[in-house]
Amino acid sequence: MTQTVSAQPEARTSRPKPLVRIITAVATLGALLFGYDTGVISGALPFMALGPERGGLGLTPVTEGIVTSSLVFGAAFGAVLGGRLSDWHGRRRNILTLAVVFFAGALGTALAPNTETMILFRIVLGLAVGGASATVPMFIAELAPAHGRAQLVTHNELMIVTGQLLAYTSNAAIVNFWPGDHAWRYMLGLATIPAVLLWLGMLFLPESPRWYASKGRFDEAMAVLRRIRDADEAGRELADIRRCAENVPETHRGEWTNLRTPWIRKLVVIGVVLGISVQLTGVNTIMYFAPTILQATGLGTTASITASIANGVVSVAATILGIWLLGRLGRRPIIITGQVGVTISLVLLGACFLLPQSTLRSYAVLGFMLIFLFFMQSMIATVWWLMMSEMFPLRFRGFAMGIAIFAQWISNGTVALTFPVLINSFGGNTFFILALINSATIVFLAKFLPETRGKTLEELEEHFQEADPAPQASTS
Repeated sequence: MTQTVSAQPEARTSRPKPLVRIITAVATLGALLFGYDTGVISGALPFMALGPERGGLGLTPVTEGIVTSSLVFGAAFGAVLGGRLSDWHGRRRNILTLAVVFFAGALGTALAPNTETMILFRIVLGLAVGGASATVPMFIAELAPAHGRAQLVTHNELMIVTGQLLAYTSNAAIVNFWPGDHAWRYMLGLATIPAVLLWLGMLFLPESPRWYASKGRFDEAMAVLRRIRDADEAGRELADIRRCAENVPETHRGEWTNLRTPWIRKLVVIGVVLGISVQLTGVNTIMYFAPTILQATGLGTTASITASIANGVVSVAATILGIWLLGRLGRRPIIITGQVGVTISLVLLGACFLLPQSTLRSYAVLGFMLIFLFFMQSMIATVWWLMMSEMFPLRFRGFAMGIAIFAQWISNGTVALTFPVLINSFGGNTFFILALINSATIVFLAKFLPETRGKTLEELEEHFQEADPAPQASTS
């Protein structure tokens, strides 16, 4: 059965203080890097496919898939590792480390002399992307007040799509104004700049008070809460956090033994399936391979890369709309509506490939790609990242998010690895396959997805525990 937390208005607390907004702005530079590093490859691939004598790496459809998916599979392991490290050493310290890894990965890919080196540094970059995907939304959720948590956490998704738009825009600028044999190197190297800014900014931010509490460091947790809450709120919030944190012995926080507890295991399974389903929408076939798809309809390389900017613009606008919707509606109706819209868009996108090749077909494909992205970014992606930061209990949050996001990245990588071959072999029929998979996802979400709106993280934890009809298993 679906576990439901009533979709009431967000808990009445004061508006987020300026420091919370500063923390969100700085920490989500990690999300900007996530978006840039996943989006930039779409413009770089056509140039990397050129022979070495023309400044490329001589990529084939198979090695294109490997180069693209190497980041994604690196991100899968980065999510698990990042989740564990953030539980052990703190959210803030983990993001500082990730900034260094982002810098090294971006520089390494920009200077790669051959395909093997490119793959190696794409994996390094993936570790940073995965670590950021598990740590940044959790860090923001743990610092945000219940009222406004949705808007602050979904700023993470807004920065992801902004990073992708920045990648598409810089790619187009480079190919139109500074074309050359090594254009792809400039595209990849630009990511070093926000990596430096992230590292510098995180030096001045506080640690998560909930992480301090999970380690029994309640005085330090209170010191942070006093900086980001009113005095009365800080005291009440610490009492709630302390009650949850002290319910479980230190030795069992973040351990695999927590999966023996039925209500925790159920949440993790829902998180894993949700993560896989997000990727099986096919969203990253659009984000990674937009120019490749458009070239398959007859557009030239430069025109395809330039047209991809529209994907980024729609993604940013749709995410802003999604943030607005989350302030007014529950998580469940938003994501289920989005899933229906995505499924219909995939059917129409596949149908476009049945038309004769023409300029009209090229722009019809682009149009349905944009409609697909509208539903995906406004109603699915925003809710996915938010719910991953809300669903799991404090003692297990980093590790559980790591597991769910690991599954998301593995499915992402599988799609990225196989899509060039599928589109080359089956053309538009690939989108009909994705539509069929997404029809099953709608049924799953309607039956099992919980509602998380209107509660503090501690209230959600208590609700999920009390709602489980099974006897509460011990984690000792």
